[in-house]
Amino acid sequence: MEIAPHIAQWDRERTFPRELYATLTQAGLMGILVPEAYGGAGAGYVACALAVEEIARVDAGAAVTLSVHSMICAAIDKLGSEAQRKAWLPKLASGNVLAGFALTESDAGSDAAQIRARAARDGNAYILNGRKQWCTNGRFSGVVMAMFRTGGEGGKGISAFLVDPQTPGVRVERVTEKLGIHTSDTCDLAFDDARVGREALLGNEGEGLAKALATLSGGRIGIAAQATGILEACLDASVQFAKERYAFGKPIAAFEGVSFKIARMATDLEAARLLTHRAAALADAGEPFALEASEAKLFASTAARRHAADAIQIHGGYGYTTEFPVERYYRDAKITEIYEGTSEVQQLIIARSLLGRLD
Repeated sequence: MEIAPHIAQWDRERTFPRELYATLTQAGLMGILVPEAYGGAGAGYVACALAVEEIARVDAGAAVTLSVHSMICAAIDKLGSEAQRKAWLPKLASGNVLAGFALTESDAGSDAAQIRARAARDGNAYILNGRKQWCTNGRFSGVVMAMFRTGGEGGKGISAFLVDPQTPGVRVERVTEKLGIHTSDTCDLAFDDARVGREALLGNEGEGLAKALATLSGGRIGIAAQATGILEACLDASVQFAKERYAFGKPIAAFEGVSFKIARMATDLEAARLLTHRAAALADAGEPFALEASEAKLFASTAARRHAADAIQIHGGYGYTTEFPVERYYRDAKITEIYEGTSEVQQLIIARSLLGRLD
């Protein structure tokens, strides 16, 4: 009841419900991937996927906020120094600080090795310059995991930094207007001679792209869970409407044109959930999971987008209005095929795992 009564208004007014995350903290969700030693729940990826899925049933925007926050928590825990873990993880687990992610640039998205933002050494500090696009949680975050070029060309010249957005020289350049997930914050960040200490470097110089890709693998579990939650919301709404809406003297659920859509929706929901939980379970076990995460994200996102359209069709004219939530599910579902690696990138990863690189 913390989200459902408000989501229609939040979506309409494009509200970022910052106060919601205090409530999620009380439930232990903001630190779900933070070890107990640093004030978190230490619950693991399966628990995180379940939480993201359940939140996405009512608000996909809040779900991705939690997913990205948790992804950065996991990255700091696995890749950071002990000093970085002590500095950031308790704050992130408390919900007082949100984590953001800044990788994409105007000319570097799927091909992240082409980023141009630079970090220049200056004694024991770095000077950051460049522009980052589509930064999730950017305006409301207390720390952003951002990628900058510290060396030559290609992926080996990229390093990861933990940047406080209040650092002088860091500013929000543009707020992104989106088709859906209106309760998720997305913005462009500008870095103009922003000075950070050596302690902001996450790991070693030149490891940034590898760290980003490792982080994205975990993030893909979260987006698969988000898509699964949207799909579940579509099924719930479709079943209810099909039972209540009458045509030709009987509920439309009696017609195969409707009931078969619902049957396929339910089957794909179970498949999406199982694929997501498989990837999450492998991550929790410390096993390789990048391939499984890509498979889960590819299937769940495609199913969510397809069945959101089915849900609108089942609702008929009502589905095309804002009186019913399925139009929002349709708008929210599409992005799951794009961020954290497009569906085309996921297919490339899966194909290369079977065929090897052929280029």
